[in-house]
Amino acid sequence: MTRLGIQPWVLMWLLAIAIFAACKWLTWRSANTALVPMHVQLAYLLAWPGLDAPAFFADRVPRNLPSPREWRFALAKTLVGAALFCGLARQFSNVVVQGWIGMVGLVFLLHFGFFHLLSCFWRSRGRNARPLMDWPSLASTVSDFWGRRWNTAFRDFTYRFVFQPLRKVMGPRAALVGGFAVSGLVHDVVISIPAGAGYGLPTLYFLMQGIALLAERSHTGQALGLGRGSVGRMFAILIVTGPAFILFHPPFVRAVMIPFMEASGAI
Repeated sequence: MTRLGIQPWVLMWLLAIAIFAACKWLTWRSANTALVPMHVQLAYLLAWPGLDAPAFFADRVPRNLPSPREWRFALAKTLVGAALFCGLARQFSNVVVQGWIGMVGLVFLLHFGFFHLLSCFWRSRGRNARPLMDWPSLASTVSDFWGRRWNTAFRDFTYRFVFQPLRKVMGPRAALVGGFAVSGLVHDVVISIPAGAGYGLPTLYFLMQGIALLAERSHTGQALGLGRGSVGRMFAILIVTGPAFILFHPPFVRAVMIPFMEASGAI
């Protein structure tokens, strides 16, 4: 596709949308939709980024109605993301700094902001559409971060369609690492292929997360306090954020993110 003149950042979005659409289709196809109205199915497929179809399709769910304060909070995060992406990034001359501010802004704009607004919208209409992000900054352990707080949509998908099938064949520990490996490969496709470099680095990042999670749960890890308290929290911060530069590696920032921000008018 790049040889046909498609810009790397366009390729990134096409790959991301294609992978997400495939995951979305698989969750919809495997759900029992016999009694689900078509407009609800279309809403799930086209207007909700979550990947838990049975929860969204359920008729009788607790009405976890969003409060006016939650609506305002979701809107504020959306505006903060837009300000970071379109305003703050242009104040710096270093392209790597610009790219990282842009990426943080984009995550706030979409995952923390707009997707939270969608959650409020659908919950106000009786759908079980919990927010995809659950205060990741408050994660107490590596397990808490990946298992409960960060991007629960992809967590739901990998648990059902990757971890559980692998566990039957490989056992829980190998299946856990396998699930992280699949996440890494997906990110490699979306990040490294458009960049044309850095192949394997995103996969390495996620393998490190899986190994760290196993270490946290091991007897040695428990003895060191990696799964609790201040030590567990510091270990999570170190493991999740420390090697982030190999997840979003410099070739991706320079070849994909910066051109995307330029095309968007952000810088």
